[in-house]
Amino acid sequence: MNWHQLLRAEIETTFAVTDKLMARIRDESLDWKPSAENNWMTTGQLLKHLTEACGAACRGFITGDWGLPEGVKWEDLPPSEMLPPAEKLPAIGSVAEARRLLERDRILALQMVDTCSEEDLAEKITPAPWDPTPIVLGHRLLQMVDHLRQHKGQLFYYLKLQGHPVDTGDLYGV
Repeated sequence: MNWHQLLRAEIETTFAVTDKLMARIRDESLDWKPSAENNWMTTGQLLKHLTEACGAACRGFITGDWGLPEGVKWEDLPPSEMLPPAEKLPAIGSVAEARRLLERDRILALQMVDTCSEEDLAEKITPAPWDPTPIVLGHRLLQMVDHLRQHKGQLFYYLKLQGHPVDTGDLYGV
């Protein structure tokens, strides 16, 4: 298996399972969060974050376009803006909107992977704005799929805590 096959398979699976979990949320629960303390995102903030957790970051690593305002660079941002507290994160307006944006991010992730050569994925060293560790591009992109997967797991537990009948099969898409 090569990087393209691995990344495409992981992207497709992770996005599909995430979408199925999103479909279980109801718009009236978008303001719910596990606790008023401890920096938890609301369900609406989590859904919004899921829609930007993979493809947008893949674009950043591959093209250098991180979606920042014109003239702003990562290194210019204070830590509070790089990783803002939950209460400062944007929320989604509806589950339907979240699912549309998730699909758009899936397509972007796949398009970005397709623009890379197998050689670049295997050999191009790509530091992250938040982590200067020298890691090859393919591994960085796989980390972004893992980022989505991590928050998919968070959504799974939000559903459980809200009383939805979900089980391990829902978490892994079986």
